[in-house]
Amino acid sequence: MKHTVISVVGPTAVGKTKLGVEIAKKYNGEVISGDSMQIYRSMDIGTAKATEEEMEGVTHHMIDVKDPDEDFSVAEFQSTVQQLIREVHARGKLPVLVGGTGLYIQATLYDFQFSEEKKDEQVIERLESEAATYGMDAMYERLKSQDPMQAERIHPNNHRRVLRALEVFETTGKGMSDHQKEQPNESPFHPVLIGLEMDRDLLYNRINRRVDQMMDEGLLEEVKSLYDQGLEDRQSMKAIGYKEFIPYFKGEYSLDRAVELLKRNSRRYAKRQYTYFRNKMNVDWYEVTETNYRDKFETILADLAGMLEDDIERY
Repeated sequence: MKHTVISVVGPTAVGKTKLGVEIAKKYNGEVISGDSMQIYRSMDIGTAKATEEEMEGVTHHMIDVKDPDEDFSVAEFQSTVQQLIREVHARGKLPVLVGGTGLYIQATLYDFQFSEEKKDEQVIERLESEAATYGMDAMYERLKSQDPMQAERIHPNNHRRVLRALEVFETTGKGMSDHQKEQPNESPFHPVLIGLEMDRDLLYNRINRRVDQMMDEGLLEEVKSLYDQGLEDRQSMKAIGYKEFIPYFKGEYSLDRAVELLKRNSRRYAKRQYTYFRNKMNVDWYEVTETNYRDKFETILADLAGMLEDDIERY
């Protein structure tokens, strides 16, 4: 019998964290973060980690497991979380995977294979040399011509991912998006995917307000501390909520401009998240508003009782 995994997905700021805790409390569960940046220590405000109060005593995994100068891959996330799922079940608990990093969640639930995409260091070295000669804009344009779908998913300033995508294309003859299409649809688990969605204007307003709240809570100081440690070029600092402030620290634009860009990038990211989950996975969607969270959560918990009927005695 396959292990059941509840996964709460959707765009940023829609309310996934709260719902994940509610499900875990109702069904004797433990939450596993499905966010690619909450793994980093000292990156609390910008990644919107759940506070101790918000966790409400529920055990949370995959938070604060790496230092911000360390790299982390989707393959490492997959293997770690798949093992966590088994361990949670072994304790008689229900794993609740909560987050918005679509590829990480999909790769974990559907056991993506990464063996064909091993890095070729010689190709990477040559691509880095070409990037130094011709500039990253030219490299990004090359990626758009070779693998437009993957280019759409990668920000042009994320140099590491741009070069990695180019390297995969050169070494395999296929783009990363093609490799992802060929991944299995069969899951080693029994995944139940719950998606939260919200009217776009309402969601964008929530995102804007959350950024303002993050600034009040000390986001600027959090990013400055990491920047002062010389982490500017590390993978962790490519995250939305951090990269926008680096040009401000360098005097290239104002703080107001940095905050404006953070809000814009967060809104755009929310749109990409929603599109990814809509197109890639079989999700049961529930529309929430600012005022109907409690009623909607009660509906979801009741619906889950039916979905988990065969497992209910275990939890």
